[in-house]
Amino acid sequence: MVHATNTAIDTKLDTDVGALHAAVDARDNRFDGVFFVGITSTGIYCRCICPARTAKRANRRFFASAAAAENDGFRPCLMCRPECAPGLAPVDAAARLAHSAVKRIEAGALDERNLTALASELGVTDRHLRRVVLKTFGAAPVDIAQTHRLLTAKRLLKETQLPMTEVALASGFRSLRRFNALFLQRYELSPSRIRGARAAAKPAGLTFTLAPRGAFDGSAPLKHFQLRRITGLEAQTGSHSWARTLAVTGGKGVVHRGWLTLELSGPAPRLTVSEGLMPAFRQVIASVRGAFDLDADVDVIDAFFAGDVTFKKDVKSDPRVRLPGHVDAFELAVRAVLGQQVTVKAATTLGARLVERFGDSIETGIEGVNKLFPTPKQIVDAGVDALAALGQPGQRAATLHRVATEVLEGRLTLKRGAIAVGREGLSRIAGIGPWTLEYIALRGLGDPDAFPFGDSYLRSAFGGERALKDTLESWRPWRGYAAARLWRRDLEKHTINERKAS
Repeated sequence: MVHATNTAIDTKLDTDVGALHAAVDARDNRFDGVFFVGITSTGIYCRCICPARTAKRANRRFFASAAAAENDGFRPCLMCRPECAPGLAPVDAAARLAHSAVKRIEAGALDERNLTALASELGVTDRHLRRVVLKTFGAAPVDIAQTHRLLTAKRLLKETQLPMTEVALASGFRSLRRFNALFLQRYELSPSRIRGARAAAKPAGLTFTLAPRGAFDGSAPLKHFQLRRITGLEAQTGSHSWARTLAVTGGKGVVHRGWLTLELSGPAPRLTVSEGLMPAFRQVIASVRGAFDLDADVDVIDAFFAGDVTFKKDVKSDPRVRLPGHVDAFELAVRAVLGQQVTVKAATTLGARLVERFGDSIETGIEGVNKLFPTPKQIVDAGVDALAALGQPGQRAATLHRVATEVLEGRLTLKRGAIAVGREGLSRIAGIGPWTLEYIALRGLGDPDAFPFGDSYLRSAFGGERALKDTLESWRPWRGYAAARLWRRDLEKHTINERKAS
């Protein structure tokens, strides 16, 4: 039964419910995913951009998350499909913990582990994490996890022809019976009713649209990845498309291997995921969204920098710059170590040698994409001497070996969102200096305030260290976006042979 009480929504919207009504009336896509609206007359909850007939204001209830709406008894709309809404990004430091937790939950962090383990990964107690998530999203972590599993299943039912068992497993359910029972209980529809009468054939790859928050330009991230392309691992497959291999560790330590492609020519990236990665569907989606920074509220960030003398002109001429991330934090950490004190070209050459020598081969059907990035165990088993033989100094090879060892033995957590524990673990490793740590935090862990101060271009852009250091504090909490904008200038002015990684 639908409750008549309104659930608390995000603080920045709480004080002006009239603005929420206006966003619904105008179908304002700036608020898509920022809140959801429950319709008491139908028992359905929608995105604010829903094309259905607009409900009366008296029949609307606003929620900070899909989970909060479902906890109040609402079912997801079949027209606007809440599961396709972009994620909500934090705009202040206080909310970052809650958002980091939810991103990890959406990637399956509570499928095999409990909240205590997730809280430890984020550097807080489970009690504090539960309280912060509930305050920010109007729902407890366990409810958010359950809702996301159901919405993921709904999306797979609508957009793929996977068999029901595979849909259930890819969505995070441990059994088909539990999946069917909960789906019917929560949505009052069977999974087969959602899907309709369609054959259950298995295509080579399944394609999904990843809705970004705000306008998206795929040309800049494509240039970024092209400059760092590792032969065998990844390739530009068209003027606006990209492909790579990927291995993802799922439940009970099972490793899922496959490939993915990205079409970046339109207003939203189109992601194709191979069948081998479908059991880790949620982790893959979360990783790609993080790598392209799709959930950032770029308009808010641009407004922040528009008043800064350094970036005022940049924001006007080149708006909505996103942070260049990565699909795998461990791989990014290895690349960062390989890139210490060398050019980007030299670092990618070393990366290609590492992949060719120690990475497993994989059949993808994509020209030039046939190797997986080495696992921590493969790098540890290789030994320092073999890593040095790739063409790097012995000390750097030893650092690389230490990073892989720490990850393999569980002392170092490298996952997007695990910023506090990731930073702490990296700081204990000999050979990981401030530049490397900040670079990994920025691109691998997803810290929007990370700033690789030791980067030679960032320093020279301000006429030396002192000028840059004096300016850095004024860019909090978005220093990572300041670095991205400065690198963007560099990308336009220099060729790959001139660009320095440090």
